[in-house]
Amino acid sequence: MDAPASRLPGLAVIGGGPAGLMAAETARAAGVEVDLFEAKGSVGRKFLIAGKGGLNLTHAEPMPGFVRRYGSRTAQVAGWLRDFGPEDLRQWARGLGVETYVGSSERVFPLDRKAAPLLRGWVRRLKEQGVRFHVHHRWLGWDAGGALRFDTPDGERRLRAGASVLALGGGSWPHLGSDGAWTAQVAARGVDVAPLVSSNCGFDVGWSEHFAQRRAGAPLKPVVAHWRDAGGEEHALQGECVATATGLEGSLVYALSVPLREAIARDGQAMLWLDLAPGRGLDRLRRDLARPRNGRSLSEHLRRHAGIGGAKAALLREALDADALADMDGIAGALKRLPLVLRRPRPVAEAISSGGGVRLEALDAELMAQAAPGVYFAGEMLDWEAPTGGYLLTACFASGLRAGRAAAGRLASPGP
Repeated sequence: MDAPASRLPGLAVIGGGPAGLMAAETARAAGVEVDLFEAKGSVGRKFLIAGKGGLNLTHAEPMPGFVRRYGSRTAQVAGWLRDFGPEDLRQWARGLGVETYVGSSERVFPLDRKAAPLLRGWVRRLKEQGVRFHVHHRWLGWDAGGALRFDTPDGERRLRAGASVLALGGGSWPHLGSDGAWTAQVAARGVDVAPLVSSNCGFDVGWSEHFAQRRAGAPLKPVVAHWRDAGGEEHALQGECVATATGLEGSLVYALSVPLREAIARDGQAMLWLDLAPGRGLDRLRRDLARPRNGRSLSEHLRRHAGIGGAKAALLREALDADALADMDGIAGALKRLPLVLRRPRPVAEAISSGGGVRLEALDAELMAQAAPGVYFAGEMLDWEAPTGGYLLTACFASGLRAGRAAAGRLASPGP
């Protein structure tokens, strides 16, 4: 017969990313005992990797625009951000001795642009405040009696807690711990979970072998992307992207990942039109390209008179057949609106983040599961999405604060 599960004195936080750490900090500040469990050997691994090129902590966009970045979940996430928004996040970082600045793109970074000093200071403070860390504890779900199950180096461990916050991440970057393996366990507990899907991701086009071999990794900048929403309304956004061996990725494509993914799910494919010459109007391009070639190659003619070369010229050749490439007027039109068919998003494991997860409709306003009283969820486990640029991190922090505060309140005055 199995030994009975051990009893924890307070809150169990499962997951050591920003949402879990913030839940732990908030609950501990409320006087609750906190044990935090992490599957890996250290906490915050995805946070560290995300900050490798410069930690984009939040964004300085005014709040009306900021909250709209959460799309269909704007109303719910706005509530979290009222409690802990971008300015609160900057003040919180300052409390750890990390000053921030607003970059030219309105993104907010630590002065040294590094994630490691911030994470080290945060973990040190949490330990000083009494949060107990348990690494190499991989959550396996619940046993028949509702106890938490963990796989540890010493075998399975079962623990009971008066409340728990689950902040296990989504399905992206599985090698860092966010592998989405929790979905089956959570669904088995009666909590409604939407399938995990790629977000902030690249898309497959299906290049020719020649283009894929020669142009994979080549930047396309600047370009303007045009697309149509489900209602047929056209939208446009300027930015940069990168050709990959299979299609396109990069900040511009990531920003469009939700409507493009939804179009593929609805229609089997998504149309994207690229303006490869955003600095020149169509009429000017027509005049410039109508000039005599005087024996020059098409590539040289495009470079001299349209400023098009490298990957942009290669993409034009990839999209147009020989007849179309002989028509300068048609080339001008294609440069302003080059059609690309996107066939599928890249797998969730390759995405920067994931959509889907625990449906907010399955939770109360404090992020507690209606089907599992005392169980709270935070971070990317929840069914919301946002673009890169600090919006993802800000909502992870804010949801962790909300879940941790509510769990602490439940433990302080337990009810039915």
